[in-house]
Amino acid sequence: MPYRTFWFLCLAVLLLPAVTAAQKTSLTEADQLPISKVVLYTSGVGYFQHDGTVQNQTDIQLPVQVTNINDLLKSLVVQDFDGGTISSIQYQSQDPLAKTLSSFSLDLSNHPTLGQLLIQLRGEPIHLTTPTPITGTIIGVEKKAEWNGTGTASQQIEVEYLNVLANGRLRSIPLPLIQDIEIVNHALNKELQQVLGVLSQSHDRQKKTIAITFEGEDERRVRMAYLRETPVWKTSYRLILQDDDEPFLQGWGIIDNTTDHDWDQVQLSLVSGRPISFMMDLYQPLYAPRPFVRSELHAALRPQTHGDNLSMETEIKEESRIGSRKSRTKAKRFNDNQALRQEDQETMMDFAAPAPAESRMGADWNLRQGVQAAAQGQETGELFSYVIQAPVSIPRHGSAMLPILNQAVTGEKLSLYNSTTHAKHPLQAFRLKNITDLSLMQGPITVFDDNAYAGDAQMKDLAPGQDRLISYALDLTTEVHRKPIPLAQELVSAKLRKGVLIATRKALNTTTYTIINRSQKQKTVLVEHPYRSDWKLVNTLTPVEQTRNMYRFAMTVDTGKTESLTIQEGKSLEETVSLITSGHDIIGVYLKAQQVSADVKTALERVVELRQQLSHTQDARQQHESRITNIAKDQKRIRDNMNRLSRQSQLYTRYVKKLHAQETELETIQQEMDALVKKEISQKQTLEEYVMGLAIG
Repeated sequence: MPYRTFWFLCLAVLLLPAVTAAQKTSLTEADQLPISKVVLYTSGVGYFQHDGTVQNQTDIQLPVQVTNINDLLKSLVVQDFDGGTISSIQYQSQDPLAKTLSSFSLDLSNHPTLGQLLIQLRGEPIHLTTPTPITGTIIGVEKKAEWNGTGTASQQIEVEYLNVLANGRLRSIPLPLIQDIEIVNHALNKELQQVLGVLSQSHDRQKKTIAITFEGEDERRVRMAYLRETPVWKTSYRLILQDDDEPFLQGWGIIDNTTDHDWDQVQLSLVSGRPISFMMDLYQPLYAPRPFVRSELHAALRPQTHGDNLSMETEIKEESRIGSRKSRTKAKRFNDNQALRQEDQETMMDFAAPAPAESRMGADWNLRQGVQAAAQGQETGELFSYVIQAPVSIPRHGSAMLPILNQAVTGEKLSLYNSTTHAKHPLQAFRLKNITDLSLMQGPITVFDDNAYAGDAQMKDLAPGQDRLISYALDLTTEVHRKPIPLAQELVSAKLRKGVLIATRKALNTTTYTIINRSQKQKTVLVEHPYRSDWKLVNTLTPVEQTRNMYRFAMTVDTGKTESLTIQEGKSLEETVSLITSGHDIIGVYLKAQQVSADVKTALERVVELRQQLSHTQDARQQHESRITNIAKDQKRIRDNMNRLSRQSQLYTRYVKKLHAQETELETIQQEMDALVKKEISQKQTLEEYVMGLAIG
């Protein structure tokens, strides 16, 4: 018999008693605790509840995908209802398999042979089944060279011999002659079984097993519940529009069972809302950094700060009162609508599907018949649940569609125009009002109008009593022309404050919408116009509603008629003009404006007068500065020429006389310059004091 086959047979014999005992006290959750309840949330998690009975002490084995083990560790709830207790919840470590195996006294991490395993058992007592039974203590394993075969066909092989001490004698037994090996040390035998259990559980590297031990006597009811990652459940709707009947809405919930369990007759609930859900790594061991603390002898107290005590008694009482009133309102609305929906369900009948070639579904095609809503709505805190009334069965990795809504609604057909969506035509739209007691979750809506497919729409979450516009097609029979008029500004008033003229202007933005109805029906057209918080409507019809970003104006247009809508928006603009540094032409504009008061104009005229006086003085000073510059240039030229002339020449004498006259002129100019500078400073001060003291308008 080959060594490896013989080795596996030995392990099977060793483990047979342990496996038999485990079947008596350990069961999987599928055997004894099947799934009884599933709650799916729109935040990507699902609640799974197992219910069943256990007898005496029982271990429940729960296999869990590694990707879901953190959610389970965060949310697992276990209950024993009839006097039992939960003694422990154990699960496998995240350490690698080789590291886990190497932690045992018998190391099977490197696939040891029987001889290598027996070497690890040196010094242990064993019972050997050979042609002659032997009981002894393992000394070791050695290899001996032997010849196999006869003649030319013989070859040398190595044979392992087990050396034991039996009855004071050393024995060496070839391993091929050993039929059975029994380890006398029960603790070591149990550890070997644990090692093999770890190897068995490691075959599926994507799963870990959580073992829950229920302690107690007799038969007892137990429960196990947890959260795990699940696909978000989805909704889709069918909206039926007919001129001679009220609108009808049918809703379906789309559920995916991605677990490894069949859902067999489970109670299913679908919860809409946005509960906060997150992932946290609880499976991997975490080590927190610890501070180094000195001995108290060397540590000094530090100053402490403490927060004030703020009483919240009044706020808590008020919040409780409002919450109670809100709950009573919700309960009343639910009870009132429950009777209406039950009445609709009792009248439902089967219907026959139309032939695919027909463009219309036919008069007998009616979504009000043949489908019964399987869900009953109820509010759970701030969330809303669709509780499926009948038990649901979905196979593992299967999906299903369940009817959650089948009820009449209210609303009206509209044409919705937005220039950014389509510049020429509006969209066919429907204002859907949720008169059901259900919170409708977001999803696609397939619209049927007059028994024909009309288009698809997308709806966001819709609470009971709320209405929302949905658009599903382009309205080609209605045309809208949008014409913006260039921005116009008008001066409203002007005031003077501390050297500044503050002018208030009114900006006017005008847009005209011309609507043409070429259909055979009267149309109600909603025109969406951008809303800007700093602009106000002026001389314009009041919008029927306003969103965060849009005004909506309603226009009724008869067949073959044209209507116009003019929207004006006004905005106040402020312009500041410096009375000292601004140009004369700017101040002149406000002097001519009729909207400027007489007091402001009088003050502006005085400002203009003072600025003109200052300007004349500055011009005179600049002329003197220019004359000084010219004289300096001329004197430099004269001195350069004099350096090349004889002092007795007539030209030299002439240059001397000219320099004398220029020096006399410079003295006169300098005196006038000093006077002009003083005058300029005085005029500038007078102007500044005057304008800074103005407070008119």
